Amino acid sequence: MSKAIQAVRGMNDLLPDTVERWQRIEAIARDVLHAYGYREIRLPIVEKSELFARSIGSLTDIVEKEMYSFEDRSGDNLTLRPEGTAGCVRAGIENGFLHNQIQRLWYAGPMFRHERPQKGRYRQFHQMGVEAFGIDTPDIDAELIFLCARLWRALGLEGLGLQLNSLGTPESRAVYRRELMRYLETQRGNLDEDSLRRMDKNPLRILDSKNPAMQEVIAKAPSLFDHLDDAARAHFEKLGEYLGQAGIAFTVNPRLVRGLDYYTRTVFEWTTDRLGAQSTVCAGGRYDGLVEQLGGKPAPAAGFALGMERLAELLAHQDLGAQPARPQIYLVLLGASAEQQGLVLAERLRDAGLRIECNCGGGGLKAQLKRADRSGAHHALLLGEEEVRNNSVTVKNLRDSETQTQVAQNALIDFLKKMTERGEQP
Repeated sequence: MSKAIQAVRGMNDLLPDTVERWQRIEAIARDVLHAYGYREIRLPIVEKSELFARSIGSLTDIVEKEMYSFEDRSGDNLTLRPEGTAGCVRAGIENGFLHNQIQRLWYAGPMFRHERPQKGRYRQFHQMGVEAFGIDTPDIDAELIFLCARLWRALGLEGLGLQLNSLGTPESRAVYRRELMRYLETQRGNLDEDSLRRMDKNPLRILDSKNPAMQEVIAKAPSLFDHLDDAARAHFEKLGEYLGQAGIAFTVNPRLVRGLDYYTRTVFEWTTDRLGAQSTVCAGGRYDGLVEQLGGKPAPAAGFALGMERLAELLAHQDLGAQPARPQIYLVLLGASAEQQGLVLAERLRDAGLRIECNCGGGGLKAQLKRADRSGAHHALLLGEEEVRNNSVTVKNLRDSETQTQVAQNALIDFLKKMTERGEQP
């Protein structure tokens, strides 16, 4: 026998119990997003590799080490998307709905990065992204954070903390960059290989290093927050006022720089201490220069992405999973006449809004009742040769020893609905 083929490392199956938890997140998130006026956009999974080199940054780990890129039959260099913002901006420019317009958009789907798989970090992972275009003021930054906070409440999540920072404007970062370079030169002997490579082209990326050996060097580096210009500082302070008025607590983290080069001014992360090393559940900020950088006319923008795997794991950790989508009724069919009539009866019950699992594949009464019990249904409907002759159905409660009840088929729907009105599971 040949060896069974397994899934690609870091690309996992989502089994039904997990999918039900995801569906709960998606349904609640969709309602929250629509309450704020955000509309869904659906984007390609494959984009031109140049899009990510120009947006994320050619010196980021994502572009240098982690993208799934390939050359197609036409000779184009393509990439499985590692994140969603760049594709959303590309779509806005290409379809002409960003310039001089306000757009509130969201999307969801798989992303791909060739990272070392570990709990909460996979090579195929899923994100829900939210983007707002055309608004330069800090009220939209606040709205995005309010939206996140409302989503956590709607999901029943606890223990998420908000960290904030400002990366300032390109002009203020240029001043800070010179001071950071002077400091890093004094630390050259303590820098790892990645940091040495980044020093000349983008030293701010060194502050995003996850290497434990670099943390002391990073902690002693000058703070970008201390070099904000007046406009960036006023923007950040106004955002803090909005959050304070709404009762949303936050911590200013001057080392928060995010892993993508396109961010400007506000950056934020929602983190938890309940998922081990992968503490970030949701992250985002402003990227005011990205639209112009990708060939469009200048347009301010802000957004965030949340990780579906980590959010689902957090729900499971807090035992907040969705109720399984079990059938309400299992239809037991005994004999050829019952099997022929049963499929049609099941359709009638579904037309009435009931969730029905109909026995298929035959089997005796004992075997079918075992299947009914495993299905999670609360009641079984027994249709045998006698019931076919009498045009009736026997209703059996699978969860207690209640006496079986025989009901005429033409009265069955009313009978089941009355059970529902009494608060019983049909």
